[in-house]
Amino acid sequence: MNSDVAGRIAALVAPLSGGELPVRLTAWDGSASGPLDAPHVTLASPRAIRRLLWHPGELGAAQAYVTGELDVEGDLVEGLSRVRATLAARGVTAKRPSARMLADATRLAREFGVLGRPLPAPKTQIAVRGRLHSVSRDRDVIHNHYDLSNDFYSLILDDHMAYSSAYVTGADLNGEESQDYSLEDAQRDKLDLVCRKAGLDARRGMRFLDIGCGWGSLSLHAAAAYGAQVTGVTISKEQKAFIDARVAERGLGDLVEIRLQDYREIADEPFDAVASLEMGEHVGERNYAAYADTLARCASDDAHVVIQQMSRHDEHPGGGPFIEAFIAPDMTMRPVGQTVAFLERAGLEVRDVHAMREHYVWTVRAWQRRFDAAKDQLVKLVGDEVVRVWELYLAGGLLAFQEGRMGVDQITAVRRRSGMSALPAVRPASWSDPRG
Repeated sequence: MNSDVAGRIAALVAPLSGGELPVRLTAWDGSASGPLDAPHVTLASPRAIRRLLWHPGELGAAQAYVTGELDVEGDLVEGLSRVRATLAARGVTAKRPSARMLADATRLAREFGVLGRPLPAPKTQIAVRGRLHSVSRDRDVIHNHYDLSNDFYSLILDDHMAYSSAYVTGADLNGEESQDYSLEDAQRDKLDLVCRKAGLDARRGMRFLDIGCGWGSLSLHAAAAYGAQVTGVTISKEQKAFIDARVAERGLGDLVEIRLQDYREIADEPFDAVASLEMGEHVGERNYAAYADTLARCASDDAHVVIQQMSRHDEHPGGGPFIEAFIAPDMTMRPVGQTVAFLERAGLEVRDVHAMREHYVWTVRAWQRRFDAAKDQLVKLVGDEVVRVWELYLAGGLLAFQEGRMGVDQITAVRRRSGMSALPAVRPASWSDPRG
């Protein structure tokens, strides 16, 4: 006898979806419901229902997806985008299920034989302990994401190993990379833009601090292209080992020093220039003032300080339940104006804010193409569940930037005591054109 699991689920969630399911749903019993031309979602296991019952909404759906209990046929970005567009056209806004709906769902789960205690969290869900943003907890959080595997990241990122938005000057932002202009070119343009905004083109040998240096893309470029004396800091052992090897390979040992060090522990200021690329999101709301103070403290008088940082404009400053559970549990993002206020209170004069949201869309698309091409290798390296986490991560990130729920900006500031700053009165052309 057909239990019509899909049809009964469709009837249950109709109040949340504003009517007919926005997807074609196939359940584990073979039943189906929803428009034939809608994105196709499969509930491969009744365990997905139990997860959604205990964690209604994004977290339960993400847990079911990464474990394979729920699947989406075809392109994940297209599927998520179409569902969001359908719900928006119906005027549906995110809301929690009512008490009555949860009671009906509980009865339905009992009939399906899936009622029970919460299932164990997926192994990829990050469990963090300790005081929020303590040095030890921050190291654990960074280790979970950034120390996954250097080989893993090398299959997704460009040759620079730049894990931040590129700056696209030689391609259509609505198009793709090509043989004439690749992700490597766009990341080089970003690195060079940061170096010029930091003032490294003024003279060779400037002391340059790279806070949260990642796999060393900016540190290495600053040393090789501008002769800067670079100090890079990271709290990832894997990243430090990777950069140290590249420094040795490229003969840059007299110019680049990479430290395993928290930003709060830097004590050999001042530097002639300071930069920090997409690291400020990880310091947390309560610690952002201390991070901004570090940027200002480490900069000498009239030194340029360049921050590239993501912004967010909705009720999820941490990125939402999925990101907070599987990617970066303690991340905080805010509108760019609030970040500017933090920097100004720390004693920095903000001189330029450069919005680059569309550049991140292009960058994530390029990462996705590499990810898809290397999927079999990635599964062998880290397992299917980690790969499914990244499928969801890349798709969700792309949509967040594409739809304007997230942004990314380069903020250029100066440590100025009083009077005129050392920055030019007219915005340099080279801050817009990497070939300027």
